[in-house]
Amino acid sequence: MLQFEKKYIPNYLTVLRFILVPIIFSLIITEKYIPAVIFFFLANLTDFLDGYIARKYNLISDFGKLMDPLADKITQISTILALIIKGIIPYWILVILSLKELSMIIGATFLFKKKMVTVHSKWYGKAATVLIFITIIFTLLSEIFTNLSIITPYLYYISIGMTLFAGVMYVKNIICKEF
Repeated sequence: MLQFEKKYIPNYLTVLRFILVPIIFSLIITEKYIPAVIFFFLANLTDFLDGYIARKYNLISDFGKLMDPLADKITQISTILALIIKGIIPYWILVILSLKELSMIIGATFLFKKKMVTVHSKWYGKAATVLIFITIIFTLLSEIFTNLSIITPYLYYISIGMTLFAGVMYVKNIICKEF
């Protein structure tokens, strides 16, 4: 039998986020938007808590360093994909976010293999994540409260802009560190 260990609480929270992904996806597909908001919020709460607990109690692990950002991106991308499938948002949003994330993964892999740099999250990356979170919440709620749909396109423009800004800043910081 598996034994619960306090030192793995951040990792348990990350795994919980992976478990929530198909639940959120299916809730959106079946147009159960309020439960989708609740589970999406819960997934993002686990993201905040695992980072907070890991830093506060020095429980940072290699598993967490790798899987936490992966869980974040899978949660975001799968939620956005469900919204696209339902025809709620245009596909170009996923294309831009996916290209940015793919370029970050390729760059990080290249740098990791060369042992050149370790990239840590910065304020602009966190801001982009928070903006996407808020935008997705507004999108889901706008399916129930239609007057919110006036705001959501602008939230996507701001979120995408911040995401691209974060990508540019990460590249700039990496280049400046290396040269």
